[in-house]
Amino acid sequence: MPYLLKKKYLIPDWPAPSHISCCTTLRIGGHSSPPYGHFNLGAHVGDDIILVNKNRQQLMQDWQLKHTPAWLQQTHSDVVVDLDQAQPNLIADASFTRQTNKTCVVMTADCLPILLCDRHGSTIAAIHAGWRGLLAGIISRTVSAMPVAPKQLMVWLGPAIGPDAFIVNQEIKNNFCRTNQRNEQAFTTMGNNIHADLYSLAKIELNSCGITAIHGGHYCTFKQENDFYSYRRANITGRMATLITIKTESRDMAAITGR
Repeated sequence: MPYLLKKKYLIPDWPAPSHISCCTTLRIGGHSSPPYGHFNLGAHVGDDIILVNKNRQQLMQDWQLKHTPAWLQQTHSDVVVDLDQAQPNLIADASFTRQTNKTCVVMTADCLPILLCDRHGSTIAAIHAGWRGLLAGIISRTVSAMPVAPKQLMVWLGPAIGPDAFIVNQEIKNNFCRTNQRNEQAFTTMGNNIHADLYSLAKIELNSCGITAIHGGHYCTFKQENDFYSYRRANITGRMATLITIKTESRDMAAITGR
């Protein structure tokens, strides 16, 4: 599991072009106090907004971002926003762009963050995919909205709650299976509990969209307490940010990562 800058950031393990800059923040190294300790990026969870803004400024400084990331107002929807519009509506759960130095970002604390990039690094996207968003088709909506053929896309699945920790009810399972019969394989029964695998559900939908270059998906926000926030583990908690941007020059990324 690759980390950067004294374990402050998780770097996606995927073959994106060198001018693509991306990461997931960890809960380490920021300014927030418990129960938001320490690198909370969420302004909607009850944390001191001054400290949240300090964390956001630190994120921009660490990653040499030239413009403020496009922070979305996430509602577990299927809404996708094109950041290249003049004044995009940021009430959405996914965003994409073709422009340099614009940053797509989503916040999570158990839901699945997904990054997308075409093989040439000309178009990028970030998706907030909880079970509601997955059921609503947020992945296929995003892929359809992006101006690039699905077969040209690669995907990274960031840290989400793992299947051992994610318990759902029968109705949720039934709804997924009605949507796609193959979703049955993403659910297992352990004792009296039904467990859902967000990673498997995402991979099934990505495959249905024609995407096979899928990376990541090896984490559990619930179990990895030192690294990740988890809403199911602690109802009052912070949020990680997963972001992606097209840098003006590839050497910008090299300066950050030391590549």
